[in-house]
Amino acid sequence: MREQCLKQHVTPGEPRTLFGIGASPGIVVATAKVFRRQTSSAAWRRLAAERIEPEVARFMAAVGKAEQELKLLRGRIAENLGDALSIIDSHLLILKDRMLLDRTVEIIRGQGINAEWALAKALGRIKKKFVALDDDYIRQRYQDVKYVADRLFGALSGRAEDLLASEGELTIVVGHDFSPEDILAMQGRGVLGFVTEKGGITSHAAIVTRSLGLPAIVGVKDATHICGTGDQVILDGFSGRLHVNPTPDQLKQYHEYDRQHRCYTRELAAYARLVSETRDGYRVRLSGNIEMVGESESVLEYGGEGIGLFRSEFDFFAGRKLPDEQTLARSYGRLLERFSPQTVTIRTLDVGGDKFTTRLPGNPFQLDLERNPALGLRSIRYSLQEKSLFTMQLRALLRASVKGRLRILLPMISSLSEVRAVKQLVAEAREEFEREHIDYGSDFELGIMIEVPSAVVLADVLAREVDFFSIGTNDLIQYSLAIDRANQYVAHMYEPLHPAVLRMIRQTVDAAHDQGIEVSMCGEMAGDVVCAPVLLGLGLDELSMRASAIPHVRRMLRMSRYRQLVALADQVLACREAAEVRNYLTSYLPVHYEVDMIGP
Repeated sequence: MREQCLKQHVTPGEPRTLFGIGASPGIVVATAKVFRRQTSSAAWRRLAAERIEPEVARFMAAVGKAEQELKLLRGRIAENLGDALSIIDSHLLILKDRMLLDRTVEIIRGQGINAEWALAKALGRIKKKFVALDDDYIRQRYQDVKYVADRLFGALSGRAEDLLASEGELTIVVGHDFSPEDILAMQGRGVLGFVTEKGGITSHAAIVTRSLGLPAIVGVKDATHICGTGDQVILDGFSGRLHVNPTPDQLKQYHEYDRQHRCYTRELAAYARLVSETRDGYRVRLSGNIEMVGESESVLEYGGEGIGLFRSEFDFFAGRKLPDEQTLARSYGRLLERFSPQTVTIRTLDVGGDKFTTRLPGNPFQLDLERNPALGLRSIRYSLQEKSLFTMQLRALLRASVKGRLRILLPMISSLSEVRAVKQLVAEAREEFEREHIDYGSDFELGIMIEVPSAVVLADVLAREVDFFSIGTNDLIQYSLAIDRANQYVAHMYEPLHPAVLRMIRQTVDAAHDQGIEVSMCGEMAGDVVCAPVLLGLGLDELSMRASAIPHVRRMLRMSRYRQLVALADQVLACREAAEVRNYLTSYLPVHYEVDMIGP
């Protein structure tokens, strides 16, 4: 990161409220320290033939220096910060990734230009791969590549990292963007919270702030221009509000709100260890969604009852080359051992469309050219086309299943033939293990994601073929309502509580229960305290969510009676418009659950 402290800002002393996305919960009041990124241009230089190999050597020396810096930082991190360790490990792998390292060397040699310019060109190619993607998790991974490239630019220029905060000075740091390593380097240096103009809730920087327990807001437009160093600010990581030069009334309000929240947090802490059941004994499993094995500790900390969704893509995206069967089996096995005897649900590779990587086999650039990638070669369709890769992952899953209770989850199933094709591959893998005398688990469960309308319509048929359903509301809502969440013109129409969506959930649950199988939900809707009571009333057996939401939903569950939840769901299903549903819940939830629908 290359930033300098700002001394000037817009309208000094004027109270302003800026809005962003709450990336890490908490409220802090402190003075701001604002940093603006210094944009150093990479000058183009043509190299004489005899200078090309020394330039390659200079670039590789910068790679070595950056690697050493990351390893030193990693060594200073406590082992209980598993998320941070995993993220630094991923950045170490990016340093050696062929898209960045090999491509830069190729440009230096092929075009005879300096390392800085070659690195900028390689980074530009990578950015083009990511910029058009509408999946937030995958899009945020470009930022990790950019953080690593920035570190390389610094190593090439010989600049040292800037110290962002002096020890003993209590501040809220405001900047255009921060890398995970920036945040870790500031740990214990008086920084109480972070505000950035870029980033999303799924960015690795946001994950690190949550791991450290530091409040953070991301996506705050023009924060470095409106806010100035020395301004008093209130950072509200719950609502995503940043109050610059707050009024006395705002300060009083937030001090009281913070006091109430601390009391509520102490109350919630007790719920992490309580049983997930209603007052009349109705049990629902509350589990966690994770993307890396290192995130599992937070699920346990918040009282998660297993993993309801492990997104397995990270293992394929992080390394310089594809993982092999043994590597995946070890990774999955560690996760299963950590949660045994609780269930771990691992989703098979979910790529293609808006989620792809050039490291995967099978005509990688074709995915860029699909006219409508969301309806193209993605998820289970890609896996069934690239059977060798898919079989390798299935074999790794079966081998790992001896370590605990495994559920294998198949994404984007739209037909019965897809399920049967996967079951055939599983059967073949088991036969191979028998011939090879390799141990594997035999009591794993095979399930499918319900995230396209055809799967809802065929739910009664599909339920006879699998062991469980998991409703992926993010895609189900998108495909059912024909709404692209990344499209600024229609994103406001993306509505989880649309009556059509609620009816599809009810239809799926009924079809599954008629066949005696469980239904989980792993989309963002599952961890929304506004939606959760309705979902519980619809009869879901498991809700899987981000770890920090688990105590909130458990509290709501334990305050309820099952018949009360069913009555609420029936009332909501009778609504004809999403606005009716929202209006009803706005009046219902604060009375029954003390849920604040608005925020301060």
